[in-house]
Amino acid sequence: MNLLLSWLILAVSVWATAALLPGVKLKSFGSAFWVAAVFGLLNLLLGWLFFTVFTIATLGIALLLAFITRWIIDAILLYITASVTDALEIEGFKWALIASLVMSVLGTLGQWLLVR
Repeated sequence: MNLLLSWLILAVSVWATAALLPGVKLKSFGSAFWVAAVFGLLNLLLGWLFFTVFTIATLGIALLLAFITRWIIDAILLYITASVTDALEIEGFKWALIASLVMSVLGTLGQWLLVR
C-alpha cells in the first residue's frame, strides 16, 4: 500500500508541476501516472549509480551536499524520463532543474500530509 501511495503522490506532483511551470508539458492527467512510474523506475535503477559517480567525481563533496546532488540527479532523471516517454516534454535542462525542485517540494508535502 505504501508503494501505491508514493506512486500516487509522485503522479500528482508531476501533474501539478506541469500545470505550474510553462516549460514542462504533460499530455494528460492520466499520463502523469505513466511518467511517475518511469521516473520512479529510473530513480530506482540509476539514482544510486549517479549519486555514487557524483560522489567519486567530486571527491566526496557531493556526499556533503547531498540535497543539491540529489536535486541535480533528479533533474537528470526527469530529463531522461521526458526523452524516453512521449507523455512529458521539458524545454531544456533549466526547466528540468526547476521541475525537480517543485516535484520534491510537492512530494514532500504530500508525504507529510498523507502519511503522518
